[in-house]
Amino acid sequence: MLKKVRIAFIIVLICTQYSNLFAQIELQDTTPASKQEHFYDSLEYRASQRKLTGWIYDFLISPPRPYVDKKALALDYYSEAEGKIISKIEIKALDVFGPSFTDTSRTAKSWGSRAANTIHTKSNLKTIEKQLLFKVGDYVNGEVMYENERIIRQLPYIKDVKIVYEQDTVYSSFVKITVLTKDRFSFGVSGGVSGTESGDLEVYNRNIFGVGHELSMRFVGHLNRQPYLGIETYYKIKNIGGNFLDISLGYLNTYKNEGYAFKVEKPFYTQNIKWGYGMLSTRMYRTDRISNNDPVRVDEPLNMAFNSIWGGKSVNVTPQHENATYMVFSAGVNNWKYYEDPVVAEENEHFFANRTLYMASLTFSQRRYIQDQLIYSYGITEDIPEGIKNEFIYGYDANEFGDRHYLQFFTSNGNLLLSQKGYIFLSAGIGGYFKKRDFEEGQIQGNLDYISKLVSAGRKRVRTFVDVSYTLGIQRYDIEQLTLGRFDHIRGFSSRTAVGKQRLSLKLEHVVFLPRQFYKFNMAIFGFADMGIIGSNNALIFRQDYYSGIGLGLRLHNENLVFETFRLRLAFYPFHPDDMQFVGFVLSEQSKQRFISFEPTEPKPMRFE
Repeated sequence: MLKKVRIAFIIVLICTQYSNLFAQIELQDTTPASKQEHFYDSLEYRASQRKLTGWIYDFLISPPRPYVDKKALALDYYSEAEGKIISKIEIKALDVFGPSFTDTSRTAKSWGSRAANTIHTKSNLKTIEKQLLFKVGDYVNGEVMYENERIIRQLPYIKDVKIVYEQDTVYSSFVKITVLTKDRFSFGVSGGVSGTESGDLEVYNRNIFGVGHELSMRFVGHLNRQPYLGIETYYKIKNIGGNFLDISLGYLNTYKNEGYAFKVEKPFYTQNIKWGYGMLSTRMYRTDRISNNDPVRVDEPLNMAFNSIWGGKSVNVTPQHENATYMVFSAGVNNWKYYEDPVVAEENEHFFANRTLYMASLTFSQRRYIQDQLIYSYGITEDIPEGIKNEFIYGYDANEFGDRHYLQFFTSNGNLLLSQKGYIFLSAGIGGYFKKRDFEEGQIQGNLDYISKLVSAGRKRVRTFVDVSYTLGIQRYDIEQLTLGRFDHIRGFSSRTAVGKQRLSLKLEHVVFLPRQFYKFNMAIFGFADMGIIGSNNALIFRQDYYSGIGLGLRLHNENLVFETFRLRLAFYPFHPDDMQFVGFVLSEQSKQRFISFEPTEPKPMRFE
């Protein structure tokens, strides 16, 4: 429909000004590029004669925006220093407000910005130094520099980073490296209200004392359930000893949960990491779910413990190729123990079994990163993964209700589409348990994500997002239900009756990134149309129940702060279930979406959610 509107608008403008446009074409301007440029310039001029047509032009007409290979530009920059010896490394942490990479001497002008710079503790230079993949005496390698910028950018308290070099004035074979980092203001506050009886308030710091440690304290209250005021607190230490080893501790005591958690993890964060490992230990005296983000919740609290440990080895199987393929063998053990029998329906007892799951996986992974802007962030550099990941998993479940085997295959692929001017990510998987001759707790899933290239609409920038997702549950427990609200398969859809064991969803979103700011917050207008089909797994998905949601909204975000994105959204739900309203309005925070990763992980079953 939008394409038809665009075409109709172009035709109207061309027809009304046909003779004038024809007369303005110069004979010498005959190349395809110049004709195209002249066409858009003329069209923009005619549209700008009236305010309404000018606004429509900005929103609908998007002249082609050439693709820029930022990795190629970065490697070209380092090419003159390639192979030279690093004689000195200097790290400069810039203030949150004021300076930029192009003008490091610029200072904050407003009193609020100056006060924030004073309160904020800059990242400790030693903390940044631990993130470096190179040291004094190493040879300059453009690929390493490019990868190192990506790693530092992933830190939650870093807005951006730039690594530059300077030729030594005495020795031509030496260069000096300067690492420029731009911090985010590390303090943040979050909160919300759930109904009329409960609410929460969270205070956090993503960079305590500038050393990169994270601390969060979330106060949770309820008017009728004890404790009336509870707390959830977490402390995380990242990249211990510069080995990409993370440790986190957590304590919870609210009306929903009481217990503690301890986690150690060294993921395959870069392709140079040969060994990855981790462990997780949780002891919950009261909880309404098995794990923190489990979709299944129970009314009567669970008294349980979960413990897991895993390790893996990575081997480069194509060292002679530029885009290396790595084979990773991993193994792990997961144990669930219930100290009291869960109070659930008889048909769901086996879901809460005391069991130990032994797993082994073989993963083939290839990954690289390209840079772009204005996808999930607002004006800063974003690293988009490309590559493949094929994973085979076998598991043995020592279960109190009968031992069984587990098999899983998962594949994913992500690429930049130069011809279509966009990014596409594909994934598919199948997995489940085998008990004697029966197949149970199985699922089939597939997903397609498409992100259009950034195009210009006047001073604005526009992207289109498409997401198609399908999940089929096979012999799942009654307590396990797919919904359309979780992960926003239909945005803002909150029905508890529209559930099933099979789901197909289609999400479309058109985002306009605005050039203006609102009190230093970047703005983006978005419109969306979502459709979901959900129901039984005993018939074709297209014979199930159909639901939809359409709407528009506004997002506000300041990349200088660690705050989440503020979202204002108005949605309409035609043919909605009885437990929902036709109109939905939301003013809330939205966590930043993350790209599909091709990073090898610990062996674990697919989640049915």
